[in-house]
Amino acid sequence: MTPLVLASSSVYRRELLSRLRLPFISVSPDIDETATSGETAIELVQRLARQKAQALSQQYAAHLIIGSDQVAVLGERILGKPHDFERAREQLLAASGMSVSFLTGLTLLDSASGRMQTDYVSFTVHMRHYDAAQIERYLHTEQPYDCAGSFKAEGLGVSLFRATEGSDSTSLIGLPLIRLVDMLIKEGIGVP
Repeated sequence: MTPLVLASSSVYRRELLSRLRLPFISVSPDIDETATSGETAIELVQRLARQKAQALSQQYAAHLIIGSDQVAVLGERILGKPHDFERAREQLLAASGMSVSFLTGLTLLDSASGRMQTDYVSFTVHMRHYDAAQIERYLHTEQPYDCAGSFKAEGLGVSLFRATEGSDSTSLIGLPLIRLVDMLIKEGIGVP
């Protein structure tokens, strides 16, 4: 089997990929994740997923490299990782009672041949109405500062949801496994 590389330092993506029970290594790519002027959220996550995979292609020249990136979108506003309490509080206040779309870009790059598959998966979360006190309790408990949209769906963040809709719940956590399996099968990797 062609060796797999996950182009990510995310513990969430590593945990998700381990569910497929395929051997892989995880390596953090060094790329600039800044959006370009006029770039849509879909264009952004697909470009970043491609760049993450391509950033490791010289170092891992005979591998299948998986790149993934995610943003949350509220209306027309892209919500990235908040990195701190104040930005997280602001994001969650804005999302109260609203619907947030999570767009996850995915690339599978065969670094030997240069063949690349890129796609994105959308997942929507309909948020409950919650107040500032609930947000503060949540943020102090969960500290989701490294998560797009400021909540961890795999943890206490689910308490902020009213409903969800989408074809692949793993995309909400940051690595759409159903779509990834489709890509791996096209590359001749048997799963399971």
